[in-house]
Amino acid sequence: MSAHEGLAAWHAYMAGGGDPEALKALLAKDAVFHSPVVHTPQEGRDKVFAYLHAASHALGGDDFRYLREIVEGDQAMLEFQTELDGIQINGVDIIRWNREGKIKDFKVMVRPLKAINKVWEKMAAMLAAQAG
Repeated sequence: MSAHEGLAAWHAYMAGGGDPEALKALLAKDAVFHSPVVHTPQEGRDKVFAYLHAASHALGGDDFRYLREIVEGDQAMLEFQTELDGIQINGVDIIRWNREGKIKDFKVMVRPLKAINKVWEKMAAMLAAQAG
């Protein structure tokens, strides 16, 4: 399966309001998430789900939009922009899919530092809410 098909499923998830079951269906069992604010990779579908679900709700508001995409083979890089509490956030999602079209690796990079701090604050609140 090409990245184009996996990418279409990711965009459908983002456009669909962040349905948790739709997200779980996109993830490989051995998926890995690389956070801009946690130094160790988060491994396994459940952990990756928790982080991506929190991120899509913390960052994926009305201001969120993808600016450009670079797609090659089984991977894609998507540059995004959003605003949180008056802070402009610019970042990149780097996604790799497995042969079954499930997300195997998802890395998020964010700039500037002020934005990273805001993302950390929002993500911590979302993850705490999920755990509680």
